[in-house]
Amino acid sequence: MAAVISKNKVIREKLKQARSNPLKTYIELTVGDTSRAAFFKYEIITSLFGSTPGGLGLLLRKLFYPGLFKNRCRGVVIGRNVTIRHPGKIVFGDNVAIDDNAVIDAKGHSEVGISLGNEVIINRYCMLKAKTGPINVGKRTSIGSGTIITSYNGVEIGESVIIAGGCSISAGGYNIYDLPSNESLMDQGVYTKGPITIGDDSWIGSGAIILDGITVGKHAVVGAGAVVTKDVADSEIVAGIPARVINRRNKGLQD
Repeated sequence: MAAVISKNKVIREKLKQARSNPLKTYIELTVGDTSRAAFFKYEIITSLFGSTPGGLGLLLRKLFYPGLFKNRCRGVVIGRNVTIRHPGKIVFGDNVAIDDNAVIDAKGHSEVGISLGNEVIINRYCMLKAKTGPINVGKRTSIGSGTIITSYNGVEIGESVIIAGGCSISAGGYNIYDLPSNESLMDQGVYTKGPITIGDDSWIGSGAIILDGITVGKHAVVGAGAVVTKDVADSEIVAGIPARVINRRNKGLQD
């Protein structure tokens, strides 16, 4: 059964506060911690080192950015112009790599908004947005360029998962079935059917779309461009719109 997300947790409602106190709203949406010390620390580190080019920039971010996060981590590599929001809700494992122009937004309503395991790779132009639910990514998982992961009720990605570029993984949506005369679709609130779960050692092909409440099992393969509207069992290979089973990984190569 779908659960409705409170309007007060949706960013559009929070932005209304900016009319009366824009600085406070900026801090709440970007830094999270409203203390002056946290605000100035965030502003100084991201402003001075966020866009510094070359090896010097990588070194400076490697030295200073871990101090923003919830935990201390080693060997983190962060590219240029990476947007970090609510760093106090971000947990990084060791040797995480985030490429240029990615967005890591952990403002979800939980103590840890985004958790990335050891050796996770987030490629350039990716967006991880923990809106009202967390995003957890297991160790050695790779997320391809331009992929967008949005969480209203949780996204759980296992270990050693390959997610190709241009994918959309979105745990949440709008209520399209009620048509009131005095309220637009965007104002009716967001609902979720449940978290999205992607099992260990699975492969999500380029441009695939995984919808709200879906579970993709361990060792499964989702073909490029597929739209996954129902659960995928362990080791299944699915493709198409909507995605359907075309093979299994344990059957060997088929003509």
